[in-house]
Amino acid sequence: MRDIDRLTTEHSGIPSLVLMENAASATARCVTSFCKGDVAGKSLLVMCGKGNNGGDGAAAARLLAIAGARVDVVLVGRLDDTKGDARENFNRLRAWRGEQALHEDKATALAKAGVINLFECDSEKGWEQLLASVLAVPHDVTIDALFGTGLTRPLEGIHREVVRYVNQLREMRDLPPHRYAPIVSIDIPSGLNADCEEPIGEAVTADATVTMTAPKRANVLPSASDYNGKLIVADIGSPQELIAEARSQLFLTEADDARRWLIQTRYTPGSYKKTHGHALIIAGSRGFTGAAALCGDAAMRSGAGLVTVATPVSAQPIVATQVMPEVMTTALAETDRGAASDEALDYVLKFAEKVDVIAIGPGLSSEDERTRTFVRGVVEKRETPIVIDADGLNCLAPWPSGLRGSPRNPIVLTPHPGEMLRLMGTSDKSALQDRVSCARDFATAHGIILVLKGSRTIIAAPDGQVAINGLGTAGAGDTLTGVITGFLAQAHGTLKDMDSFQSVVAAVYVSGLAGDLAAQELGMRAMVASDIRDHLSRAFQLLDPTGERPSCDNT
Repeated sequence: MRDIDRLTTEHSGIPSLVLMENAASATARCVTSFCKGDVAGKSLLVMCGKGNNGGDGAAAARLLAIAGARVDVVLVGRLDDTKGDARENFNRLRAWRGEQALHEDKATALAKAGVINLFECDSEKGWEQLLASVLAVPHDVTIDALFGTGLTRPLEGIHREVVRYVNQLREMRDLPPHRYAPIVSIDIPSGLNADCEEPIGEAVTADATVTMTAPKRANVLPSASDYNGKLIVADIGSPQELIAEARSQLFLTEADDARRWLIQTRYTPGSYKKTHGHALIIAGSRGFTGAAALCGDAAMRSGAGLVTVATPVSAQPIVATQVMPEVMTTALAETDRGAASDEALDYVLKFAEKVDVIAIGPGLSSEDERTRTFVRGVVEKRETPIVIDADGLNCLAPWPSGLRGSPRNPIVLTPHPGEMLRLMGTSDKSALQDRVSCARDFATAHGIILVLKGSRTIIAAPDGQVAINGLGTAGAGDTLTGVITGFLAQAHGTLKDMDSFQSVVAAVYVSGLAGDLAAQELGMRAMVASDIRDHLSRAFQLLDPTGERPSCDNT
């Protein structure tokens, strides 16, 4: 981001002071939205550091005062210690007498303008005095502009005390009179390292974070992202080509990623079952039939043309009554415990000749060696894309070094953190401390697509690209596997050049959106996996309303 800011100034002729002003405008808009569109008469607090983040805060304070707010600005440090653009904006505050608003005469501007009070504080004694005076008065909004993306070590001393004070303001909301006073951070909550997904020390817990140009790792990856509140990505003028030329291998998925895929794979007047792919779900075992039904139904609801659930012979009658009527079932040879047996391998491989994608694992069981042999055989000998989840992963853990996917027949793994550790052959949880690097390294080493589940699901490609799902609810495991399988089946049936990675990215996003929609309607406590499946149609309609209308409505 520092390079992009520098190049924006050097190559595009946009002064750095203008970039700071644009950042301040984005922050002021966020604060105004918290004040229901009007800050006139509101009391605002801006906590500033000496660097450029503090300069953003100072500029935002001036803009908010022009709009009529009373703004108390606390500079944690001395004004004489500030430099560059930050110094310029603090000097403008010190000289504040009310600025002339754009397109208004000076008298009108001064009449509307608010008030700015600037306080310098560089000692614990000074901080205590502020606590007893300025900070003892409640404010309507607090802006955190202490530290931006340059922080690499834990806060200490007076800066840590300031962060504690800001967080106490949040805690006081629960006390009478229960006054809601939001906290807005600029670029990143102070105390976080922008490049780390784990907090490095005490940090501000914000209600909203206005980050500039593009998200940073700590903006989107938990648990650091838990401090951000609502994330707002503000365009401050850096050309898109500079962002593209940065050649980042880390991406945040957005609605457009899923929308593009949905448009490419739309149902058309000439569509029928086979044009949208046939998915084979190998799942379930005696006593564990629900996972097979959830996965099969999700694949069907995701839009796959045909879905067959292959399950052990003793489980088939139960699975057949649990799945949707449109989902077919077939029986597999089983072990004496009712799990799939290696005797079923030839049948499955023959059946797989007429399908477009296979999923294997949900509810399958991994206790019997014959089941593990069966899973290994299917994965090694199939000639279609395959999605491996749950017991399918356990049957292959630790992951065989010679087992690799290919662009034509990719392997998609969907582990949760515990399964991921088993695939890696370790029980040391610290191996997942950097989930992005862990996922990327595993995907590139084995030529597979890895979907590492969690509060923010990470999708890693064999070429090193990593996408972070932009929604909080990725979907329950069996349902998510079904959606991914269904999307791959549709891509295989409708696209000449199938991009498996983009299909998986779209599937995870749509499943996440369906999960969020279900949670909004039912609440997190009551929501179950089948609710996510039932909200897939609503997710499709929101993302691609034109494509989801009957063909007669599109003419």
